[in-house]
Amino acid sequence: MAESKAAKAKTPAIELEVGERTVRISNPDRVYFPARGETKLDLVNYYLSVGDGIVRALRERPCMLHRFPSGVSGDKVHQKRLPNGAPPWMETVRVHFPRYNRTADELCVTEVAHVAWAVQMSTVEFHPWNSRRADTEKPDEWRIDLDPMPDCPFDRVRRVAQVAREVLDDLGATGYPKTSGGSGIHIYVRVEPEYGFSDVRRAALAFAREVERRAPDDVTTTWWRKDRDPSKVFVDFNQNARDHTIASAYSVRGNPEGTVSTPIHWDEIETVDPKAFTIATVPARFAELGDLHATIDDSAYSLNTLIEWAERDEREGAEEPPPPEE
Repeated sequence: MAESKAAKAKTPAIELEVGERTVRISNPDRVYFPARGETKLDLVNYYLSVGDGIVRALRERPCMLHRFPSGVSGDKVHQKRLPNGAPPWMETVRVHFPRYNRTADELCVTEVAHVAWAVQMSTVEFHPWNSRRADTEKPDEWRIDLDPMPDCPFDRVRRVAQVAREVLDDLGATGYPKTSGGSGIHIYVRVEPEYGFSDVRRAALAFAREVERRAPDDVTTTWWRKDRDPSKVFVDFNQNARDHTIASAYSVRGNPEGTVSTPIHWDEIETVDPKAFTIATVPARFAELGDLHATIDDSAYSLNTLIEWAERDEREGAEEPPPPEE
């Protein structure tokens, strides 16, 4: 019995100096990713290695946490509120949920120590809002989510990404692509924070419909999943709805391989293998290339033209999807 207890004894906690903060990491040797055996400490070190990138992706945004207290093979906890026991230097932003008439103080990252402490609390994935603390009701990030249906090959996702780029070029908008960490591609666009969530969603739908017009054999914008062609790419405009979040750039995903949602160059899309980007490979890539989204805040696009497209589609009788649940 004594041997059994000794075998199960916890690895002593360690303390890491992260900038000006000290972050205590308990159970550093707990295996989080069984495919290669990476541990909780490996996960912390991964996020520190891409510190500038993950902070840029999360900065000043309400952030939902996907926590895996026993590693990714165990249960997942979707956590809106900052976990209990946070040190005084952690930052939050209060958001309101009208459906329940409740509020939550969500993590608001401004430095990499905030990320490290969240990992200490078993966070693997970071899912930020597309708005910032200064005005959480006015998004400054438009998210284009190219979501392949079950029978859709990744080559089709590649083709649709290039069509999306053509439409962005026609609009005069700059898109920043990344792998999703799964089977899709995300493209982010900085926008002027001048519209609310419902209008940003309308703009995203108008864009999605234009992509569908240009690539009707590859794209669907059909709202109900059961009605979509399973071989097409769904341009998921609903990811721009209030409180709908997706994994940020540099967020690890909760799978055994520890894949990473990784910024890429446009010219990589034709050959990229999303499964190749993991917590084992991305640090070296980041050290070599830096943050490929480093200039994302340099300019912001106005959604006015897309709002005009949305109004045109509505006048012409385009079917409107139901409002998202908040």
